Amino acid sequence: MMEGTIFIGTSGWSYSHWRDLFYPPGFSQKEWLYYYAKYFKTVEINNSFYQLPDKKTLLRWYDIVPKDFIFTVKANRYITHIQRLNDLEQSTYTFLERIRILEDKLGPILFQLPPRWHFNPERLSAFLETLSNDFRYVFEFRDPSWHNAQTYQLLSMHKTAFCIFDLDGFLSPREVTTDFIYVRLHGPNGPYEGSYSKCSLSDWAATFANWSARGHTVYCYFDNTKSGYAAVQNALTLQTMLHRTE
Repeated sequence: MMEGTIFIGTSGWSYSHWRDLFYPPGFSQKEWLYYYAKYFKTVEINNSFYQLPDKKTLLRWYDIVPKDFIFTVKANRYITHIQRLNDLEQSTYTFLERIRILEDKLGPILFQLPPRWHFNPERLSAFLETLSNDFRYVFEFRDPSWHNAQTYQLLSMHKTAFCIFDLDGFLSPREVTTDFIYVRLHGPNGPYEGSYSKCSLSDWAATFANWSARGHTVYCYFDNTKSGYAAVQNALTLQTMLHRTE
């Protein structure tokens, strides 16, 4: 069995407080992605949650990064938080056709559902049926009522991933529903706050190595982006730990 690739990165890269901490002095904001891609082979585009990037911007990003770089994309909040997966065939199609521009550098598409929207298998099932088979998908269920066997079965039927996440002391189930695994680490000290300990990162490194050995592709994104540049530091440390296990 071939080992799966492990992709480590951050949720977004364009943070002004990373200037002079991660990004060198004198680098313009347009150069940040180029610099970021020297250290990481993936990034999660999360500003798409608020506004879908235009075609010109997506093409520029595509051209900036190396050929083996992967973008994952967070779905727009209109789909997940306003309509809550309901009556969205046209909106979803428009979103997917836009990000299709990323072509071979496009990874999974993330649907992050709201924290107080309770388990609704009928809505999820109907939405999954509308999704194009041209893409891979992952769902992050912030409300724990979704963390059950029926959800996992629905995702598995559609070869869709259950997003494993850590947020403010809560760790979701480490459920594997398809051939890739998607992890989001939002911060140990509150939403987007704090830095993960070496002990915690070592545990994730061992877990990722195990999943990879079983043939799963692993995507992991650090979203603790408020605390200096802890997300970058944690991602670099985790990458180093994984290289030592190879």
